[in-house]
Amino acid sequence: MITGAIKNKIDKIWTDIWAGGITNPLTVIEQLTYLMFIRSLDEKELEAEEFENTSGETMPKIFPQSAAGQSMRWSRFKNSDPREIYDIVAQRVFPAIKKLKCGRLPDFNSQGELIEIEDGPDSNSGDNTAFARYMDDAMFLIPTPQVLQKIITGLDDLYEHDIAELDMQGDLYEYMLGKLATAGQNGQFRTPKHIREMMVELLRPTPDDVICDPACGTAGFLVSASEYVRRNYEDTMTAEQWEHFTGPMFTGFDTDRTMLRISAMNLMLHSISRPEIDYKDSVSKQNQISGKYTVCLANPPFKGTVDAESINDDLKAVTNTKKTELLFLALFLRMLEKGGRCACIVPDGVLFGSSKAHKAIRRELVENHQLRAVISMPSGVFKPYAGVSTAVLVFTKTGGGGTENVWFYDMKADGFSLDDKRSEIADNDIPDIIRRFHNLESEAGRERTEQSFFVSKTEIAETGYDLSINKYKKTEYVPVEYPPTSEIFAQLRELEAEIQKGLEELEGMV
Repeated sequence: MITGAIKNKIDKIWTDIWAGGITNPLTVIEQLTYLMFIRSLDEKELEAEEFENTSGETMPKIFPQSAAGQSMRWSRFKNSDPREIYDIVAQRVFPAIKKLKCGRLPDFNSQGELIEIEDGPDSNSGDNTAFARYMDDAMFLIPTPQVLQKIITGLDDLYEHDIAELDMQGDLYEYMLGKLATAGQNGQFRTPKHIREMMVELLRPTPDDVICDPACGTAGFLVSASEYVRRNYEDTMTAEQWEHFTGPMFTGFDTDRTMLRISAMNLMLHSISRPEIDYKDSVSKQNQISGKYTVCLANPPFKGTVDAESINDDLKAVTNTKKTELLFLALFLRMLEKGGRCACIVPDGVLFGSSKAHKAIRRELVENHQLRAVISMPSGVFKPYAGVSTAVLVFTKTGGGGTENVWFYDMKADGFSLDDKRSEIADNDIPDIIRRFHNLESEAGRERTEQSFFVSKTEIAETGYDLSINKYKKTEYVPVEYPPTSEIFAQLRELEAEIQKGLEELEGMV
């Protein structure tokens, strides 16, 4: 758990970077990501060396055994002079990690020139991390030796005294990602962790699932899914399932290479060293994936539109539109295998929009697949990023229908205030949502005046496939009874008399 003391240390590091002239939160995250990655390489090397000493078995090395190669290790340079640290990181370590291949860093010759690792028979074996694959256009932007030293000292203090396990590394990274407090373009913004965890709890992924987020951003949904699997199955997972967990289980796509680097690092901090993290416009003709995944979790971009010529024809056949929020729904259906399940966030407009495209995608979900739940969320859930009203759709791909009744839930509180401060409060509907969703047989008798209820497919079809909860929710008006007018006037006269008496007493005191 990230406590107040740890948050203060992180905030201090953040302030040091800002003072050095780097004010873009995404850039700050990226630069910290590089340094955390550099440290993690040395930690891995130290573990291998310890294993060698105890077992006598020779382990593969990450760092070259030369003087230049060993100087790149975090444990070797962290206590050096600031100028020396800066030169080592900027001129050796950073160029080296950009050329990392098969888990090995390249060496340098006597002139300080990088010696690239030659391709070998195992060069395409998949040993490269996703992080390393997207380092080509990365830039080291820490401005001065003094700022770099402060950051390294601060991070090292955190790791040495506060971060005792992998989960805390993930919490540390999550807290830093939380500082991305400005909405991106085209409706892109980070999904709060507790909302992601709710959606994961609704789907309950297993170690055998293949999970995809085709608009992954910082890989939050993939991380939350991995945490759920570890929390519930860690003690029973087989060697094959662990091998699946470290990479093939998780896939993410994005069109921002910075986000790809960050997401790959985020996953690496959660023991997922070989995820399928790719640069891909998910709704374009570039993406031909079909029937591959068992689980989709996503908060796709809302407001954007895409070039009609680039949209995959398969998606336009389902909903002929340029609106990304509709195209992604069609995409989930295509990418899921039959029986695959999805939980995704959509803006309220998707639920009641009257255009042909809006109605088409809603009809597709209701008639040709199994739409299981519509969870309406209050507009403050995404503050301070955005005030848009949203809902969570939960459905299963069947290709042959299956929707009989759709479960609606009116979420009124998520455990945090609905203003920009998002302070923690007692009111929280999320545990109730999870409990009721996994016990739907007990929901059949609920009235439309309650917080959750069922609506039949027939009724939904009759309304033009409107999925807005307000279309079906009934408001119970409780009549208010007032006393007779004569009693009200009598009370007013008594009150007036008391006031007059009080005034007379005050005048007598003068």
